[in-house]
Amino acid sequence: MSSEEIRFSKALKSIARDQEIKAYLQNSEELYPFLIKGADRFVAGETRREGMSRVISLYNKGYQVSLEFIGENTTSKKECMIAKNEFIELIKDLGNNQLAATVSLDLSHIGMMISEKIAFANLEELANEAQKRNIQLMISMEESQKTDTILSLYKRISKIFSNVGITLQVHLKRSYNDLNDLLKTTGRIRLVKGAYQEPEGIYIPRSEELNTRYSEFVSKCIDSNHPLSIATHDESLLMDLKAKGFLYSPNVEVEMLDGVQSDLLKSLKEDNIQAKVYVTYGSEWYLYLVHRIAEYPPNIYTFISDIIEQNNDREKNAY
Repeated sequence: MSSEEIRFSKALKSIARDQEIKAYLQNSEELYPFLIKGADRFVAGETRREGMSRVISLYNKGYQVSLEFIGENTTSKKECMIAKNEFIELIKDLGNNQLAATVSLDLSHIGMMISEKIAFANLEELANEAQKRNIQLMISMEESQKTDTILSLYKRISKIFSNVGITLQVHLKRSYNDLNDLLKTTGRIRLVKGAYQEPEGIYIPRSEELNTRYSEFVSKCIDSNHPLSIATHDESLLMDLKAKGFLYSPNVEVEMLDGVQSDLLKSLKEDNIQAKVYVTYGSEWYLYLVHRIAEYPPNIYTFISDIIEQNNDREKNAY
C-alpha cells in the first residue's frame, strides 16, 4: 500500500470500535440507507434467512461456504444468550438443508468478554450441536490482547471435539510459536495475514517479508498433513503458493470473503482447487465493513460506487 493508503487504513481501524460513531451511523435516517447499500456487497443481509439464501446459491455453484452471524464484544449475559441461540438455529438450518458448511464466530460474541466459563459453555454447546449435523466450527482470531484466552479456550475444546478449527494471524510475531502448538491439535487451521490495528513492535506490516512468512506457515501445515484454510485475497501470494503446488494438497482450501476477488476464486475453483466463500449476515455489519475497507483501501471506491449505482450484483454474480 502507498503511504496515503496506510494512513487511511490506520485511521479507519482507529474508529472501527468507536461506539458513538457506530450508533450515530446506524441510527441516522439519512445515512443508514446509503451505508447498508454499500455494505451489501460484503454482507448477505441482516437476517439468517438472507444468509442461508446466499449459502444455498453458492453451494449450487460448487463452492464450499463459511457463514458467520456478525458480532463481537458482547458485554451482557442476555446478549451472549441471544448470539448463542442464533448460532444454534443457524447450525440447525444448515443441517436441515444438508449443507456441510462451516460456521465461523468470535468468542467475544458468545461470552468471552464476561468470563471464560460462559464462553466455553456456549462454545461447547455449539460444538456439540454442530457435530450432530456434520457442521464445522471455526473460531476467528481477534485483537492480540485476546489471543492467549482464545487459544486457551480452543485447546480445551479441541480435546473434546474434532470439528472445531482456529484462526491464526500470521502478522503477529508470536504466531510462529503458536502455530507449532496448534499443529499438535486436530482442528483445521485458518491462516490470515491479520487486519487489526496492533501496537508497534508485535507485528510484521504488509510486505514481502510477511508474504514469505505466510508461505512458510502454509508449508509447515502441509508438511504436517494438517487441515488448512488459506484465507487471503493476495493474488500474487496465491499464485506463488499455487506454483509451489500447495493449493492442490487434499487438506487445503482457499477461502475468500464474499464480494471480494470473486473472479480470482472462481478461476481457482475451475482449476480444481477447493474454494470457499466466507459469507456474513447480521445487523452488526459496521465493524466488518470498516475492516474490509481498512485492509484494502481501494474497496472504498467500490463501496461508494455501489451506493451511487445502487447495484452490486456484478461482483457476487461473478462466481
